[in-house]
Amino acid sequence: MDLDPSSYASLLGFYLGDGCISAAARYHFLRVSCDATMPGIVAEVDSAILGVRPGGTIHHVRGTGVTVVQSAWKHWPCLIPQDGDGPKFRRSMELLDWQSSIVERHPAKFLRGLFHSDGCRVINTVRAPRTGKAYSYPRWQFSNRSEEIHALCQWALELVDIPWKRSNRWTTSVSKRDAVSKLDELIGLKT
Repeated sequence: MDLDPSSYASLLGFYLGDGCISAAARYHFLRVSCDATMPGIVAEVDSAILGVRPGGTIHHVRGTGVTVVQSAWKHWPCLIPQDGDGPKFRRSMELLDWQSSIVERHPAKFLRGLFHSDGCRVINTVRAPRTGKAYSYPRWQFSNRSEEIHALCQWALELVDIPWKRSNRWTTSVSKRDAVSKLDELIGLKT
């Protein structure tokens, strides 16, 4: 099979963030839910699917605040074997060796898929306890309920030398100024 590894890394990130695979009579649907106000992300998911399956057909299903990008193909479960019954946080998300190899070669694309599906860039404002002075700084946050998906995100951040921390049970954050700038450069802002 001729799939573009860079597109695959991106699509895998989008799938782990907000994707699923559903069985139909003769094929499977890959579906990735995207924020309807972010047409750039919808276009990027389209492009990643076409990079993995050239000549495939893509459909957009619009709902309130969401655009679901979907593509039918019988081989989606072969390319994303992490799919299965139930929520992702209740099943194994461990990558196969060939998937890990692709992510190691294209960590920025993988991180872009993760952060542009289940992440956000925010301005965090805090108040210094002694002086009461408020200050603001940007940070990236990746939110997911799966410990294994968090571990994959953290591993990919380490591949590109970006420090991270766990802000809370569901969130991995990149908060240091230099790290935020580096992640901005690697994955770009959401559009």
